[in-house]
Amino acid sequence: MATASPFSQNLATLQKAGRHDRRCLLKENARCVCFAPTYRFSPRSSTKAQASFVFVAVQEEAPAPARDSSSLKLDLLAMVAGLDRGLLASEIDRVKINTAAALLEDACGPLQLADGEGLQGRWRLVYSSAFASGSLGGRRPGPPVGLLPLTLGQVYQRVDVLARELDNIVELHVRSPWPLPPLDITATLAHSFEVIGDNTIKITFEKTSAKVGGQLPPFTLPQLPEFLRPSSSLRSGSFECTYLDENMRISRGDRGELRIFVMA
Repeated sequence: MATASPFSQNLATLQKAGRHDRRCLLKENARCVCFAPTYRFSPRSSTKAQASFVFVAVQEEAPAPARDSSSLKLDLLAMVAGLDRGLLASEIDRVKINTAAALLEDACGPLQLADGEGLQGRWRLVYSSAFASGSLGGRRPGPPVGLLPLTLGQVYQRVDVLARELDNIVELHVRSPWPLPPLDITATLAHSFEVIGDNTIKITFEKTSAKVGGQLPPFTLPQLPEFLRPSSSLRSGSFECTYLDENMRISRGDRGELRIFVMA
């Protein structure tokens, strides 16, 4: 003979309970039974009401199972794919990507870079919230991308931990007036860097070099004399590395921008 489940047994017990004690909530295995009094008016008198009780069985939504970092990482990379590093992202895309990045950061906990060894290598930018804003500068925006006479190519970040060097490398396709051919320029913004605290990277700008096409050798743009150069504090910025593994990195900058890199 089949045995009634504990849920059914508890329901039968409560149905037999006294009227004065029927307001209760029973939870068992993510299920609950609510007992709430309802009142209906007597057909003979609108001033008298009879109390009755409605038994409502509700399936309580179970908490979502915790997801591992691998699945969260794949979700994040899928979101940024096809957005041209954020240039094609809408405001909704920005919010979703920021939320997905925060979930991945929380799942992995606080990051400790130590000597920054995990940063070593050449990283390719796959998303920047600054690009998604339609400009080149996060909270302190630069000129709108659409007004610049150029097309942005790949963006890399090359980190040499031993030399304490961090270079931002930007490929640019510059439109030229007819009949001049367009120019392909690779600009390198060289920085020194240091790790501060657990996961903050402070960078200091040193110089800019450029390479035009494949016909001319690379050249360094002229620098001001040392006594005319801004102090290092005015040439410095910082960002927090909030997620890092062998082939992906997330950083959040002092301008409020979110950047996602993959190992090139």
